[in-house]
Amino acid sequence: MRWWVLVVGLVGLAACSSGGGEPREERALPDRITVSSPAFDAGAAIPERFTCEGANVSPPLAWSGVAAGTAEVALVVDDPDAPRGTFVHWVVTGLDPASGRLGEGAVPPGARQLPNSAGSAAWTGPCPPSGPAHHYRFTVYALRQRPEVAGDADPEAAVEAIEAAATARGRLVATFGR
Repeated sequence: MRWWVLVVGLVGLAACSSGGGEPREERALPDRITVSSPAFDAGAAIPERFTCEGANVSPPLAWSGVAAGTAEVALVVDDPDAPRGTFVHWVVTGLDPASGRLGEGAVPPGARQLPNSAGSAAWTGPCPPSGPAHHYRFTVYALRQRPEVAGDADPEAAVEAIEAAATARGRLVATFGR
């Protein structure tokens, strides 16, 4: 009995650790798009305003380098350090390739938010467990066509469909810890 309690306890501890699970495998794509934010620099901490400890609004983003002929742009924000594997915080498709930006807390007309790992079709800001800071990847994809994604698709299926339709990507990585 004690052995069983020890095993169950160790499994529970591992599941709740901040070490992260296996990140999902990504499709190889050219990194031609430059992604930035006026709210934070690459590699820097995400301001509290955009997290669960603040207003929990999406940060402003900008991108450039989207090739002519791109049908639409998609955005995926995820945390590869999450305890149970990559946690998807936000999925947005249908962004105008000519826009080059998203305002703070904004989703432009014609864009579509898909469910994230929390089950919400909206921004869910960083909210890692106590411990080392997690890395948050803001990935912008140039798509040759609208991805085939159901509105209630799980986030992994949505990301796979986006990557399958992508011709290039760019990424901004920032951190947040508690």
